[in-house]
Amino acid sequence: MNPLTALVERFGDAFALTTAGLQVVEPAAARKAMPQLAELAALAAGPEKGAAQYLIRAAAQQLGIIPASIHDLYMARGRGEVAPTFTVPAINLRALPFLAARAVFRVMHEIDAGPVIFEIARSEIGYTDQRPAEYAAQILAAAVVEEHQGPVFIQGDHFQLSAKRYAQDPDAEVQAVQDLIAEALKAGFLNIDIDASTLVDLRQPTVAEQQRVNYTRTAELTVFLRQREPEGVTVSTGGEIGEVGGHNSTPEELRAFMDGYNATLERLAPGTPGLSKISIQTGTSHGGVVLPDGSLAQVKVDFDTLRRLSRLAREEYGLAGAVQHGASTLPEEAFGKFVEYEACEVHLATNFMNILYNHMPADLKREIYAYLDQHHQHERKPNWTDEQFYYKTRKRALGPFKKEIWGLPAEVKARVYADWEEQFRRLFHLLGLPNTRHLVERHIRPVAVPPDPRDYVGAVAAGEDTTDLAD
Repeated sequence: MNPLTALVERFGDAFALTTAGLQVVEPAAARKAMPQLAELAALAAGPEKGAAQYLIRAAAQQLGIIPASIHDLYMARGRGEVAPTFTVPAINLRALPFLAARAVFRVMHEIDAGPVIFEIARSEIGYTDQRPAEYAAQILAAAVVEEHQGPVFIQGDHFQLSAKRYAQDPDAEVQAVQDLIAEALKAGFLNIDIDASTLVDLRQPTVAEQQRVNYTRTAELTVFLRQREPEGVTVSTGGEIGEVGGHNSTPEELRAFMDGYNATLERLAPGTPGLSKISIQTGTSHGGVVLPDGSLAQVKVDFDTLRRLSRLAREEYGLAGAVQHGASTLPEEAFGKFVEYEACEVHLATNFMNILYNHMPADLKREIYAYLDQHHQHERKPNWTDEQFYYKTRKRALGPFKKEIWGLPAEVKARVYADWEEQFRRLFHLLGLPNTRHLVERHIRPVAVPPDPRDYVGAVAAGEDTTDLAD
């Protein structure tokens, strides 16, 4: 039997297949089915996995839950029609994304929040073993259970070119990112951050020359994306001018990148919409700086640079502003400053994973650390303590131990969920999200793009080595 038909029959009181496609027969039954479908979408093998992912997305659309682009809201901010009084959280859910996204939606509804982005980076897709269709299915299943309505913003974070592989074979590396963009668009990712900042060459004599390969490849990938985005949708697209963890970004770099990017885009495809935001470096690093005892060092963020470049991006280029990466392990009192200093978006990941590890049963953690000892010693720096090694590499175990993490006892998951929900609540308040839903309703008109079963059933995407890419 066709795997989709088998699933529909398995949850026969919830769904039906008609000549018009999948139909939700009973919304309450569909919501009840979502936890099982989310697990199948993550852990099942072969066609059944794809069928579950398709069923979730099609059912979500039937229930008014639509993957959408945040582009129009960001451009309204760039025109000054939306005040910079909030910062959009872009949340990377590396483990148990269905559970974590439920907590996000619950807090969003509680405080009437609108602009929240769910994202996953090219690197994370690799080490968490979550292709775009799987990740999107988890977010949409959570939206169904929590009775969300309207747009859901799903983003490809750091769709990044590897400098090492680019040096060996530029065309093959560009093709790899193009393939990922195409795959993500089909899965409902209508927000994509192109990251060619790895190709910035500081050896060049001028800032424009340093940024040339970055802005050229970003423009080329923008054209590729625009040629494939769904009809009626302008995918929100970001660029990046400096690697997170490098030197702090400057106005000269932003202008050099944007002027070169806009000119190149106009030459390649006149009239094509460009970027809605720009990622910069202000002193943070992905995952934080871990000290020998396993604690995190206090990091000084250059908030003046953040405000200066956000204003420059808005006033001179009409963008929403600057994006802050590597922030989730900062002290919570810093998050209000992202609003004060006018960041348009902040990316959050590592601390949600840390919460999971804090609650993980000791026997599973020992098994994971033994796995890291065996398979990831090559990542260990000579002066690292065990605490530093495990902290920096334990994200690599999320994919190999995905089934075990999904199978954690209910009481452990309940404690993780409670901590996640409380942290989302605190962060969303600090980021100015209460009572922002009306902004999404005013500026975003989501386009319902029917998913194609052929993109799900039987589709198998090859994995890749992403150890040199940013999160």
